[in-house]
Amino acid sequence: MIKIGVPKEVKEGETRVSAIPATVSDLKKFGAEVLVEKGAGEGASFADSEYEKAGAVLVADAAALYNQADVVLKVQPPIKHPKTGKHEVDMLKDGAVLVGFLAPTTNRELVDKLRERRLTAFAMELIPRITRAQSMDALSSMATVAGYKAVLLSTQYFGKFFPLLMTAAGTIPPANVFVLGAGVAGLQAIATAKRLGARVEAFDVRKAAKEQIESLGARFIEMELPEDAETAGGYAKEVSAEFVKKEMEAIGGRLPRTDVLICTAQVFGKKAPLLVTEEMVKSMRQGSVIVDLAAEQGGNCELTEPGKVVVKHGVTIVGPVNLPATLPVHASQMYAKNVANFVTHIFGTEDQTLNFEDEITRSACVTHDGNLVSDIVKSVFGEGGTTS
Repeated sequence: MIKIGVPKEVKEGETRVSAIPATVSDLKKFGAEVLVEKGAGEGASFADSEYEKAGAVLVADAAALYNQADVVLKVQPPIKHPKTGKHEVDMLKDGAVLVGFLAPTTNRELVDKLRERRLTAFAMELIPRITRAQSMDALSSMATVAGYKAVLLSTQYFGKFFPLLMTAAGTIPPANVFVLGAGVAGLQAIATAKRLGARVEAFDVRKAAKEQIESLGARFIEMELPEDAETAGGYAKEVSAEFVKKEMEAIGGRLPRTDVLICTAQVFGKKAPLLVTEEMVKSMRQGSVIVDLAAEQGGNCELTEPGKVVVKHGVTIVGPVNLPATLPVHASQMYAKNVANFVTHIFGTEDQTLNFEDEITRSACVTHDGNLVSDIVKSVFGEGGTTS
């Protein structure tokens, strides 16, 4: 019987959990025993008693959990554990499997540690965007949370109403919201801003985004788009410097009339494109707000400071990090379901062995038996050999 461990996340500010009571039941369906560290779900309002009721076994601490678990489910990449003093990778038992967000294209040290330990590690962000894997798409789930919360966050710093209001004191016009990037986060931001009554415009380099934007009632900012701006996996590609210049001109033309700018443009595994310069910020109205969801990847705005709220040229610029952790109940619910579906996929066979011929399993695997497996990670590190 496979033992699946759910530790409490130790990164500061992380409130999510990788399994909730409802998904404990899902994991037990294929014969797994689920171990949950005491207090693992507290940050997301899931009590230990709920896990026990779902059939999980509560474990006193992280050391005991890691010592027993064949498979460990996490949200954040492993780090040094504040209580044991050991790195979480070193706490995993020999031959264990790790599943979670691993940031493998930017976290070379972690990848090297996983290879040295000859552990099998699966990165949830590497699950391919294909039809069969939609129920496992944790990136889209977390982007949904971030896009929604970004708009709510903007209202905290914006000194005006969002909707059109007809009052005895006069008519109050709706806020003008501009969304850069119409991936999952951008579309959710558009929908949320529309629900709040704002006038919404949006831009994306992918031609398919025009119809999606307009279906939500927003106006698509027209400009000549590149033919090939999307990968086969559904991610935005890097575009030419010439196109970026034209893109910034189109964006810059809207900013003097923009009250709230939501930036969501990102290129998978790479630094976020710079789309809003300091000069462009200067053109915005006093009291305007920018929420830059690309802050952790360098930001779409030149003045963004990750994890900080700054005011520059009369504009409030918010650089949130880990927005999903600010809505931990539903973020955990969505992420845990994605993880449970993935784990069921890779271990749900009769013999519970990993099948690296399967596209989902192979694509999401970062390391196995000392080797790099993911083609994406190999392309970044330029190596694929075995750890000596």
